Amino acid sequence: MSRETLLPLLAAYALQHGFSDASLRPMAKAAGTSDRMLLYHFGSKQQLMDELLSHLADIYAAALDDAFPKGRTASLRACIDQVMAATRSDPFKPFMRLWWQSVAGGVSGEPDWAASSGRIMGTMLRWLEEHLPEGLDDLGGTAHHMLAVIEGASMLDAVGRSDIGDLAIAKAFPE
Repeated sequence: MSRETLLPLLAAYALQHGFSDASLRPMAKAAGTSDRMLLYHFGSKQQLMDELLSHLADIYAAALDDAFPKGRTASLRACIDQVMAATRSDPFKPFMRLWWQSVAGGVSGEPDWAASSGRIMGTMLRWLEEHLPEGLDDLGGTAHHMLAVIEGASMLDAVGRSDIGDLAIAKAFPE
């Protein structure tokens, strides 16, 4: 087995079980290997988690691509509405659970989790930039603004207050 063959197996385990029980033995069992082999391939549990988070971010971006019409959106509102519809759908719920567990690790003062979450945000910014409408004056700034609104709305979804997120989206991006 290699890192490349282990990561999809570990990702499937994480999507099903989350990170709350992310100890090496159950992860290794799910991947059909031993905890020692995981350490051999990844060097440390934190390196494994870092690579797993990056792998999951790539899967998430690909899933968004699959859920999204091809090419750029017609408007900023269309883009944010499509992202929110996708991330609120059942197939994305395991990703969102993992995302908030990752963020919680960073908030808890774990620098590796904060760094991994920051890199995932970089992936999401690039994804947004590729899907925003043509001809924007400030593509990067617009992507940053949209990501902040999306993340805020997603956090509000997580605590059962989608109504607040929806109002913020409507105010920030009128139709």
